[in-house]
Amino acid sequence: FFSRLQPSAPKLRTFSTSQSSLQAASPVWNLGRLNHVAIAVPDLEKATAFYKNVLGARVSEAVPVPEHGVSVVFVNLGNTKMELLHPLGNDSPIAGFLQRNKAGGMHHICIEVDDINAAVMDLKEKKIRSLSEEAKIGAHGKPVIFLHPKDCGGVLVELEQA
Repeated sequence: FFSRLQPSAPKLRTFSTSQSSLQAASPVWNLGRLNHVAIAVPDLEKATAFYKNVLGARVSEAVPVPEHGVSVVFVNLGNTKMELLHPLGNDSPIAGFLQRNKAGGMHHICIEVDDINAAVMDLKEKKIRSLSEEAKIGAHGKPVIFLHPKDCGGVLVELEQA
């Protein structure tokens, strides 16, 4: 019985490709590091207290970001951050998210790029939809753009100028 549970030795697969197929045009922009994972929360004070008092994380003060209809708290994890999102009013996109997800949940991931404008133009050419026509200033005071989840494997992706 236990011998059937043992993983078989991995099989090495080889294939040949021409050198020309391995070379890609150099990009005009580059993807950077994961900046943060955003979590929509129904109670910002309670969520902040959990990360600060229970887990011992360093957390920022709540900051309203009216341009995006949210209040945010950043939880510093050393190698990245978590962004706790709470709606500013009923018109907030986060209010709609929380209506569908009463307990809250992951809202988006944010990845840095070295040239947001070049990334926006390139992604438009590649038919990747965004939620706005151009980048807007985000919670860090830097330009950001959100890419449509249906074009990104089901995940809302925020690109932020590094």
